[in-house]
Amino acid sequence: MTAPVVELDKITVTYGGRLFRGEGFQAVKGISLAIAPGETVGLVGESGSGKTTLGRVCLGLQPPSAGHMRFGGAPFGRLRARRGQLSVVLQHPEWALNPRLSCGTSIEEPLMILGVGAEERRARGTEMLEAVGLGASFADRYPGQLSGGQRQRVAIARALITEPRFIVFDEAVSALDVSVQAQVLNLIRELQDQHGFGALFISHDLAATRYICHRIAVMYHGAFVEVADAARFYGVPEHPYSRKLMEAIG
Repeated sequence: MTAPVVELDKITVTYGGRLFRGEGFQAVKGISLAIAPGETVGLVGESGSGKTTLGRVCLGLQPPSAGHMRFGGAPFGRLRARRGQLSVVLQHPEWALNPRLSCGTSIEEPLMILGVGAEERRARGTEMLEAVGLGASFADRYPGQLSGGQRQRVAIARALITEPRFIVFDEAVSALDVSVQAQVLNLIRELQDQHGFGALFISHDLAATRYICHRIAVMYHGAFVEVADAARFYGVPEHPYSRKLMEAIG
């Protein structure tokens, strides 16, 4: 049996306790979750519910205050040892793309950090541009010359170039027009089928998560109130808060 790519066991994140000599604020409360290779788990809930904090834990950017995390069946260990195995696609692609660098250079940059030679970097950069539906000619363009959807495709190419085993998509389509959202969601599904990465898809958009996710985890005040297969969740959500979210999309 294949081990989960990411496994969280009773993860808690507390802010401010030592500084203010109090209990502090618990942004994440005893979360347990396993994400398999090739699986996308949608993480939904209102703003401030702890979704982005949990995403940062999965990426090794936020150490938990309590609980344990495993990656590929082994203790997570130091983030440095996981370089290239984890990636993120953010809401605004310009946060990942330096406006002074060509798209090709931005896409290849993670490989440069890993010490990959220039010739291989260029070849893999071109391959990724083709994979996200842009083509090699975009390597010489700059982010300011692209549409929002094209910039997000470049950001996805950059995120995938190291062939990560796990990717966090944090509101990755929420800033795009509806028609462009559908194109990017289709692209993510196709790339996951090809590369087999596990994913956490953080979103407030239940229509997007319904389209792309295998399971849905509903977060409320730092805790999970429901985790279910997407088909069951969108058929009959069990928790009152889940039903409230569903009512909001009509």
